[in-house]
Amino acid sequence: MRAKGISYDTGFVYNGAIGHKLFDSELVKRELRIIRDDLHCTAVRVMGGDPERLELAAAHAADLGLEVWFSPYPLELTTDEMLSLFADCAARAERLRRRGAEIVFVTGAEHCLMNKGFLPGDSLDERVESLSRPDRVREQIGEISARVNDFLGRAVAVVREHFGGKVTYASVPLERVDWTPFDIVSVDLYRSAEIADRFTDGVRHLVAQGKPVAITEFGAAGYQGAGERGAHGLEIVEYDRDTRAPVRLKGEYARDEAGQAAYLRELLEAFEAGGIDSTFVFTFALYDHLHRPDGDPREDLDLASYGIVKVYEGRLGATYPDMPWEPKAAFAALADFYREH
Repeated sequence: MRAKGISYDTGFVYNGAIGHKLFDSELVKRELRIIRDDLHCTAVRVMGGDPERLELAAAHAADLGLEVWFSPYPLELTTDEMLSLFADCAARAERLRRRGAEIVFVTGAEHCLMNKGFLPGDSLDERVESLSRPDRVREQIGEISARVNDFLGRAVAVVREHFGGKVTYASVPLERVDWTPFDIVSVDLYRSAEIADRFTDGVRHLVAQGKPVAITEFGAAGYQGAGERGAHGLEIVEYDRDTRAPVRLKGEYARDEAGQAAYLRELLEAFEAGGIDSTFVFTFALYDHLHRPDGDPREDLDLASYGIVKVYEGRLGATYPDMPWEPKAAFAALADFYREH
């Protein structure tokens, strides 16, 4: 693989409220150095909804010599609001590119799920629910794809007005993206029990399209059986309806860090064998899914986290005594794979 990466959360914005409350310039710089030096990453996908935070993290990553995938991630925005966000972020990404940084601009992610107007439903939950009926999806897939591609055409045009580097989009297979206006084919691709037997063939099909292919999201949560759920690992969490902040788990689950690590290794091996250009593990840390090992098991939100570190509440870790987290088994698995390949 050319670019060995991981995603880095700068805080998602939902209804005007921003996550990742511990976001701090020095913390970001230290974590990105760990990503480069200890995880052996050569690239990082900087994700979030706040342009200033995105630019700050991207600048730190660029200063460290990492390839930066500048990735604004709109949630529940209208198409006009998304275009405004992309224009702002594209100008910021171009400033960094002109300083000599290697920047790829990611024109949002999973729009049909994360934003209004592509799938039926006024919320993520309602849109996901609409996908639970395959017959309905098959009837609508052409219309959904047309809406997504129409918007992406407008979005790419706006981005290229401000940004001179490579452009992509973090898609889901449902969207059937027309990749003509993009430089890189990018897919958020998780292996679940339902598609495990077709997963390898699916990777080869992506690469056969001719353009470089990036896997912009893949990973697993850290509880027993999470790998079989693929992208649906967070569905065991009860979220606040107004803020989308995690509240508690919906039941009790067994921790399985070894399973999370094995899932990452297996997918990395499949991506390398299939000829994938770039990979971005989801994710380094989810700061709002805290590790609470000593209380009610339903409040140990880290079990549902796709982070390769577990974030503590009000204390520091042991492996990195200046950091508010501790590496999981997946951290070591990723470091070993990226160092060896």
